Amino acid sequence: MITTAATLNAHGVTDIQTSSQAADALRPIAGRFAFTVFALGIIGTGMLALPVLAGSAAYALGEALRWPVGLARRASRAKAFYGAIAVATLAGAGLNFTPLDPIKALFWSAVINGVAAVPIMAMIMLLGARSAVMGRFTLTKPLLILGWLATAVMAAAAIGMFATWGG
Repeated sequence: MITTAATLNAHGVTDIQTSSQAADALRPIAGRFAFTVFALGIIGTGMLALPVLAGSAAYALGEALRWPVGLARRASRAKAFYGAIAVATLAGAGLNFTPLDPIKALFWSAVINGVAAVPIMAMIMLLGARSAVMGRFTLTKPLLILGWLATAVMAAAAIGMFATWGG
């Protein structure tokens, strides 16, 4: 992301509001193939993201509701789990038919992910340090330091983002 931002900024592209503008911003790099490169990138990202998001949502829901979960299970033995994957996939595909601006959706999903990452990382660090939870796999001192440092950096980034919005 930093490389892309630096490249686009160097070419004077600092405010992208539509998918067309995003594709056109690639023109200095990709030339007449800019729209093809952009389309392939969006399609590739979607093909990577949709199964991961649908699967992780199904795992989270299944674990929370104590369903049999796992892609190693036959569909007949984990019907609710596979049903959740199907519903999440259809919901994701259905977003294509809404008036939702994809650039704004990408922006806000990144904001939400960045803000949500801080408490999640803190919880992971707290749980990873507890031998009652982790057993012999409790985090070592260097990993604890590195993990808390990463959590602090994420927190600083989130606070910095909100600080720039206020002023």
